[in-house]
Amino acid sequence: MAPHPQKSARKHLRDIVVIGASAGGVMALLELVRMLPADFPASILVVQHLAADSPSMLPQLLSHASSLPAVHPRNGETIAPGTIYVAPPNHHLLLEDDTVLVTKGPKENRFRPSIDALFRSAAYEYGSRVIGVVLTGYLDDGTSGLWSIQRLGGVTVVQDPLDAVTPAMPQNALEYVAADHVVPLAELGALLVKLTMEPVAGTPRLSAPEQDLLGLEIQIAKVDNAFEMGIIDRGEPTQFTCPDCHGVMTQLVEGQLIRYRCHTGHAYTLNSLLSEVTQSVENLLYQSMRGLEETKLLLQRLGERFTVEKQPHVAQVFFRKSEQIGKQARVIHKSILKHEALSGDLQFERKKTD
Repeated sequence: MAPHPQKSARKHLRDIVVIGASAGGVMALLELVRMLPADFPASILVVQHLAADSPSMLPQLLSHASSLPAVHPRNGETIAPGTIYVAPPNHHLLLEDDTVLVTKGPKENRFRPSIDALFRSAAYEYGSRVIGVVLTGYLDDGTSGLWSIQRLGGVTVVQDPLDAVTPAMPQNALEYVAADHVVPLAELGALLVKLTMEPVAGTPRLSAPEQDLLGLEIQIAKVDNAFEMGIIDRGEPTQFTCPDCHGVMTQLVEGQLIRYRCHTGHAYTLNSLLSEVTQSVENLLYQSMRGLEETKLLLQRLGERFTVEKQPHVAQVFFRKSEQIGKQARVIHKSILKHEALSGDLQFERKKTD
């Protein structure tokens, strides 16, 4: 994909709005679209984290609440102003040449659709014409993409964390991006209308390596092969392995934000990688406990068999071993109960108590 900094010259108003939301996002989106007028002049693209294996009724809900139509777009559909395009479950939503791409590229931050993937593609294609909005949610999907939007001249908007049902996603965005606007939800609709009426400046030019990496990451989200595209050569090698596929991970740096990509394309921020690794530890502990409990049962069965065969001394060997294994399983069970699901969101818990 070739970069399109010249697209900013085609129109002189902001006409692309990209919105990311997670926990608490459905109610926030419903409240937001109620405030938008029927003649809203921009295309709106939404990523809301939802279960991958369930159908989504979000377009119907948004259409019912708003004077604007909302749809799950078809791959290759041309975007139109005044329409809300919602990412279908388990698919990335991207922009290219005034069309929507609906793809099944690798997950980012454990999610598909990914807010970062949408935001990056919008920034790459439309530069300063983009308005990026981060709403309520956990962890930090959207932070990297918002950084790209700002880097390419777009306007960045973050819901006031004090106003968010789940403040971590807005808080994380504000840790790394000096947002142009931080507003409560009640003020967001009027702000978007105002921003779409303002003239835009030209799109800043990135260095060639930055531009190439941004384009490469968008290609990966479109399902291109990350390994063949050389993603592992675009950053620093690390000792970490991907929680998804156990592939080698490379470190990428955007301003102060540290991210990781594996050679198959899965992407994580430092925050989401910590969260996923601690979840993996719990899964492994449960697998270990299950294996020990199965071993205990098999040893008991053998003890019972030798008891039936009137070999009590042999049976006792297996019963003793079964009891020892049972004690090991109980130790692991206690470890599971003490295990914490950790992420970088701990910093916000700390700040609450300071």
